Amino acid sequence: MTTIDLNERRERVFIVLAAIFLCAMTLLNVVGITRFVQLGPMALAVGVLPYPLTFLCTDLISELYGRRRANFLVWVGFSLNFFILGTLWIGSIIPAVPADTQPPWQVIQLAEDIALPNGEVISGSVEFYQLLYACTSGAVFASMMAYIAAQFCDVQLFHYFKRLTKGKHLWLRNNFSTLTSQMVDSLMVISVTFGATFLAGNITLGAMLVLIGSSYLFKMSVALADTLPFYYLTSRLRKYLEIDTTLVMD
Repeated sequence: MTTIDLNERRERVFIVLAAIFLCAMTLLNVVGITRFVQLGPMALAVGVLPYPLTFLCTDLISELYGRRRANFLVWVGFSLNFFILGTLWIGSIIPAVPADTQPPWQVIQLAEDIALPNGEVISGSVEFYQLLYACTSGAVFASMMAYIAAQFCDVQLFHYFKRLTKGKHLWLRNNFSTLTSQMVDSLMVISVTFGATFLAGNITLGAMLVLIGSSYLFKMSVALADTLPFYYLTSRLRKYLEIDTTLVMD
């Protein structure tokens, strides 16, 4: 295989991993806390379900391409959050179509008052988009802060343990970096998202702790479960991309 073909193969794999990372991150921000689901003892925001994939992707990129590539992807993801927020904001300020041409789902009638994550309480009829915007915009801001802290924590710890073990013990850097960063993410995103609601007295501290615990338990379970896939993918991609990962330290 020529050098050009090998470089193209490596870039294609990077693009696939980056696309999965950005897609999972975007789903977290778009669907966010619009619905909570019950998985056994865990109460989870539906946007959390694909999010652990982002840590698997950054760990693979860190292992195969180095810290600089991983940090670059984290910054791209962070920038996209501003794009999402901007799009949501523009959609909220543009006037709606006249009432007689609105689709039936554009305005909904609330059966009772609803306390939003920003502490605001709404009642009566409300535009569906404005309700979605109120729920997601605060969640996007919270996820931005949690995201940048958790992802950089993951990348830095991954390479710290890689240098410490001289490229050995793949399971150690994969699990310790991910488990620590997932804790940072869970604490920050729930605290910021529901902070105003908690201060307004619309959610109890116990309920917030349940959400934090459930979120972390799910992410921890996925992080431990992806150890074998991480080993398998790293082994296959090392050969496929012809990369000596013991030399990839930066």
